[in-house]
Formats: sequence, C-alpha cells, structure tokens
Amino acid sequence: MASEHDRAVLQAIFNPNTPFGDVPDLNQEDALADDDSSFDSDLLEQVKELEVRGVTAAEAGDSEAALRLFSQAIRILPRRASAYNNRAQVLRLQGHTAGALEDLDRAVSLSGGAGRTACQALVQRGLLHRLASQDDKARADFESAAALGSQFARQQAVLLNPYAALCNKMLSEVIQQLRNPQVEDRK
Repeated sequence: MASEHDRAVLQAIFNPNTPFGDVPDLNQEDALADDDSSFDSDLLEQVKELEVRGVTAAEAGDSEAALRLFSQAIRILPRRASAYNNRAQVLRLQGHTAGALEDLDRAVSLSGGAGRTACQALVQRGLLHRLASQDDKARADFESAAALGSQFARQQAVLLNPYAALCNKMLSEVIQQLRNPQVEDRK
C-alpha cells in the first residue's frame, strides 16, 4: 500500500495541474471515480486517448494543439465532463477566463457535482472566483470540492471563512503579544 506522500507524488505526476498534495483518501478513490458507464466503450476509449494527447501537448507548451484535441474529444462525447475540465485548464493558462469558466460550469453540470472531474473543476472554478474577488462563490466551490475529498479545497474554504479569518487574526495578535511583551515603565 502506498504512503500518503507516495500518492501525492503520483498525483503530481499524473495530474500536474492539480495542487500538490491534493490526493483524496484511499477509501474515497472509488467514490471519486467518474461514472463513464453510460458511454459507448469504443468512443470512450477514443476520447480518453485524445485527452491524454491533449495533456501531453499542453505540458509541451502547445496549447493550440491541446485545445484542438480537447475540443475534438468534446465533439465525440459532448456529455462527458472530463474534456471540458481539461480544456478549461488550457483556456485558463491562456488567460481566457470567461471561456474557462464556461467549460468549468459545463464540467460541474455534466458530472452532477460528483466524481474526480467535478472535484477538479470545482477547485479550478473556485480559484478563478477567488482571483476575481468573488469570495462567496469561491467558498461555495471549495466547500463542494472539499466534500468530495480535496484537501486543498478544504484549506481554501477555511481561509475564506470569515469567522475563521477573525479567529486567526485574534490568535495572531495574541501570539504577537506573547512574543513581544510590552514592558511597562516603572517609576
């Protein structure tokens, strides 16, 4: 059985665009798997191959080829969420935030908010909302992704929780006072 560190390293190798260490519990692996059972197996195999090639192209810096491959996968199986999520990553890297958000919305919708693709899409969308200072939307996405097992999303949700932020601020002030006690002048 692989250690948590081993799983994190493997996750980084096979899914380089997800935050490092964002590996669901081993017990949740089956629950997090995407349900591809409704798709024709031959078409599904073809689409998965296109997605692998798209990821390879994106990693090589050829974002245009990656976009073409992901779009081709979407044309073959337009009801499968994974290619939308992958294409959103490329669009985001190109600075096309609106297009990325559209694809992420579609990925979350098609996945029914369940499975690995939904988790990854929710994290990506949460990050984009956070960058746009839409903290309520970001928190909602991070909480949903955290419920699917994302440790990174759980950390982000806590950071965006206003009560946690207030508690952290007060705790920081107390620690600062303990580190630098004010010595009263005695006359």
